[in-house]
Order: sequence, then structure tokens, then C-alpha cells
Amino acid sequence: MSGTGPPRLFCFHHAGAGTSGFARWQRVLGGSAEVVPVLLPGRDARFHEPRITAPERLFAELFDRLGPLLDRPYALYGHSLGGLIGYHFARVVETAGLREPSRVVVGAVLPPHLPSPLLPAAFPPDGQLLPWLVSYGALPAEALEGGPGGIWQRRVLPTVRDDLLLGQALRALERTPLRVPLVAVAGLDDAIAPTGPVGQWRHYSTAGFRLETVPGGHFFVREREVAQLLTGVMDGVGAEVRSKSSSV
Repeated sequence: MSGTGPPRLFCFHHAGAGTSGFARWQRVLGGSAEVVPVLLPGRDARFHEPRITAPERLFAELFDRLGPLLDRPYALYGHSLGGLIGYHFARVVETAGLREPSRVVVGAVLPPHLPSPLLPAAFPPDGQLLPWLVSYGALPAEALEGGPGGIWQRRVLPTVRDDLLLGQALRALERTPLRVPLVAVAGLDDAIAPTGPVGQWRHYSTAGFRLETVPGGHFFVREREVAQLLTGVMDGVGAEVRSKSSSV
């Protein structure tokens, strides 16, 4: 891919997920952005690769895969765990002296200084983890079907557990404000990351902050409204790029 074309929107998925939540986003965003879903190892087409639980390995993975794609303006969107990934990736990009994102958007995630119900100091044992996640709405009720030998227990739960371990490790990293604008998105019915606490992301940028709300619970990433919101964000990024180009 070349450095010409619309801004890129890199999308980081939530714990236990793949990139299917972003499947329709390109259609919604149209020419305002090139949507680039980022698939972590251990799921979907990368199922047989070892999952990532350490931030150092995560950042090495992201630099390897995304570094060549930072050749044009871009923004980051991360949902739940993906929000922590996006925030910290923006931090390490700044530190490395690479092209910084034009915007960082975090959705359905509490800022790292606040305790998260999904990231306790210790997780329940395997036999209790699945119903615990269902009780918080982090997994659907059908995850309990099939019992200990069911597909959720065998295939989904190990991925979720490792992703939550990665989330714990990311929350423990240094927390510094970004030098780029930050947008936080909360679902109006999200009991895991309610609007008020999500608004405390305002402390994580020195370049401006905006809090947005959309209909839905913790998995509003599957709904059209957040993609429409990001269309506006990316239109703004594109307008800034054109303004800078015309002033040169």
C-alpha cells in the first residue's frame, strides 16, 4: 500500500473476539477512511499462533504489522480491551518518534486508573470464569450451554482469559497523556463501562478530548451508530490533511 489515499482507521477488537465486529465498517465509512481491522494472534485465521499476554510482545507485533502502514495520516479505534491497546500503541508510537495518529478513539473501556469489573486482581478459576463473565454481560447467556465440554469452554474461554491477562498488564503500564486528540465513546446501557467513568479519559490527552454516547450496551461495536460516529471523526482527519496540504 502506498502513502497516498484516504486516512487509515486501525481497529482493535475486544477480548475474546476477532475482527468480525468491523466487517461492515468500510461500507459505512466509504471514502472517508480505509478501515484496517487488526487481528491479534490466537483467533480466526491466526488461531494456531500463540496468544499475546505481555505488552512487550504486543507492541513488537503491532510495530511489525502496522509500522509500514503509518505512511499516511491515520486514526485508532479500540473497543474494550482494544481501547487500552489503542491508547498504549499511541504512546509507544510517540516515544518511538514515528508518525502519530491524528485521533485516538476508545470505546466501551474505562481509563486505566479506574478499577474495571472485568480486570480484577485475581480471576475466578476456570470452572467459574464462564458464568462470571456471563453475569457481567461480557459473554452471552448461550455461552453456558454445553457445559464444561462445550465449544465456549474449549475454544472461547482460553482466548478470553489470555486477553484479560493482557488487559491487566496494560493497565499496569505507565499512564501519560497523549499529544493527540482523544475521543471516548460510551454505550448508554453499558454497565461495564458507564458514561461517567468513561468520561475520565479526559485526563489522557493534552490536545483535546470529546465524550460521545451511542445506543447499546458493552458490545455497541456491532451497531451502525459507532461506525457513523467514526465517519465524522475521519472526515475531520481528512479535512485537516487537505488544509495542511493546501497551505504548503
